[in-house]
Amino acid sequence: MSAHGDPIPMTARGGHALTGTADVPGDKSISHRSLILGAMAVGETRVSGLLEGQDVLDTGRAMAALGAEVIRHGPGDWSVHGVGVGGFAEPEQVIDCGNSGTGVRLIMGAVATHDMAVTFTGDASLNGRPMGRVTDPLSLFGARAVGRAGGRLPLTLVGAAEPVPVRYATPVASAQVKSAVLLAGLNAPGRTVVVEREATRDHSERMLAGFGAEIETTRTDEGFEITLTGRPELRPQTIAVPRDPSSAAFPVCAALITEGSDVLVPNIGLNPTRAGLFDTLVEMGADLAFENRREEGGEPVADLRARFSPDMKGIRVPPERAASMIDEYPVLSVVAANATGVTEMPGVAELRVKESDRIDAMAQGLRANGVEVEDGPDWWQVTGRGPGGVPGGATVAARLDHRIAMSFLCLGMAAKAPVTVDDAQPIATSFPIFEDLMKALGAEIVRGNG
Repeated sequence: MSAHGDPIPMTARGGHALTGTADVPGDKSISHRSLILGAMAVGETRVSGLLEGQDVLDTGRAMAALGAEVIRHGPGDWSVHGVGVGGFAEPEQVIDCGNSGTGVRLIMGAVATHDMAVTFTGDASLNGRPMGRVTDPLSLFGARAVGRAGGRLPLTLVGAAEPVPVRYATPVASAQVKSAVLLAGLNAPGRTVVVEREATRDHSERMLAGFGAEIETTRTDEGFEITLTGRPELRPQTIAVPRDPSSAAFPVCAALITEGSDVLVPNIGLNPTRAGLFDTLVEMGADLAFENRREEGGEPVADLRARFSPDMKGIRVPPERAASMIDEYPVLSVVAANATGVTEMPGVAELRVKESDRIDAMAQGLRANGVEVEDGPDWWQVTGRGPGGVPGGATVAARLDHRIAMSFLCLGMAAKAPVTVDDAQPIATSFPIFEDLMKALGAEIVRGNG
């Protein structure tokens, strides 16, 4: 059931080639960070191409509640008048982050070194997700979390009155945890250091440097060491948000498995800490072309063309690649179901604590649609049925998870029988134009049980 209204079942049917240009929304990770760092700068930051999904809109409302002026001028065109590092005001109301794990964890980091109390909540999915992975390192600065057992929302974060800088080695690869610690370090004196064994997406580091923070990443025997000098005066920026590779994954993967398809997705961000899915697809034998490679706003981008690829083979995805494609494993499993052979996906325990247990959600749904799946605590594997070989015909539970819903709709576009998701409403949190965009490419998607 949806957290924000009655469920919206949605069904996808196969037999329709996907062709044309897919203008996907702006990158969600960069959109969140643009609003947060804009609110922590002094002066006006202008943002174009902002993703206007519910997750990002919730972050914008949170920044306004903390004292920044956040203004929408037109589609994707926003400005943020910041209050400076250390300038947040205690909000009068609870901060509701909806479905966004990224939003709540980054905002917790940003407020943790302010002498005030902020209460956070979210929808049913977010309130069931663990926050200890962020509140534990934030406690090292002097912050204190008070809330439900297991560190779950709703909870109140009491910020540090006299924050101290920290050195923190992340126990798991997580850009959210790293970014939360760095944002907390902005308002702590001295140098805050984050050490991660495996590199995770580095949008925070790139954007912090662009706003004028003193930040450096070095490789050491421990892994990657990111050092941030606290209490800078951040300079406002003009930010053009690249298109979201995680959103691009859906039209790209649907085109690869749907006969006769040829889809162009322009201006896709190809940050190497985010491009693991595309590397994996190429290794599987996908017909992908990266056209017009260039750099925009410090981020590498290209126009990505995807064509139907009937000769894809299952592979073993290197576990060290997981951090660069963690959100894309659900739709990768859909591609794997249409490839030949077994696709192994080890080192993905993080998927168990996303908006849903994504391994279980995809495994159950794929099995219901006639695909063989095996899984363990931190791994899973899909035995492909070859191009067009997925029986389909099932209704699957989206579990309030936008990526689960979109992945199974993509499966339905190539399956022998229609595939239905019980509630497609969560798609609006990250990809509000998904339905219209896929229909424009030729997909048959209908509301209801088909």
